[in-house]
Amino acid sequence: MEIKTRIEQAKNGDQIAFTFLLDQYWNEVYGFMLKRTENETDAEDISIETFAKAFDKINTYNPEFQFNTWLIAIAKNVHIDLLRKKKSSLLVEITDEEDYQAYNVPDSSPSAEDELITEQNLSQLLRFIKELKPPYQEVIQLRYFQEMSYQEISDKIQEPLSNVKIKLLRAKKLLAEIIKNRR
Repeated sequence: MEIKTRIEQAKNGDQIAFTFLLDQYWNEVYGFMLKRTENETDAEDISIETFAKAFDKINTYNPEFQFNTWLIAIAKNVHIDLLRKKKSSLLVEITDEEDYQAYNVPDSSPSAEDELITEQNLSQLLRFIKELKPPYQEVIQLRYFQEMSYQEISDKIQEPLSNVKIKLLRAKKLLAEIIKNRR
């Protein structure tokens, strides 16, 4: 009964209800994806994406089904999307003639102009990140620039793991909105 109440609260935008649902179902979704992917990073990323999608689309949840079943279905779809992206980036077999042509392609290492563009894009991204509230800036910095695990971030900022996950979720969503509004 409490789950249904929390889902209704989440549908009304209640952040505490979102946190409760994340805490309640994180281990189940993460564990399921860890078994499927056999990769902790992929499992974490898929789980975060799953909850982000679920929370964005919570109004479409049909209470005739179990909430965890709905989350697992979303996780499976996120995983399939990830596999498709990876598959499309895999190498294809090539003939000897194509191999010869590829061997004679000039050096494609980044030019000075390419490096400047990359640097400008990074500085623009950093400006966008600075528009976030300090707690969101911190988790983005720790996760993506210092490449810390969720547990390491949790230990560093002395907050529960679930809070770190929610903060990262929110930070990424807010950052995406900032970028979208600036373009």
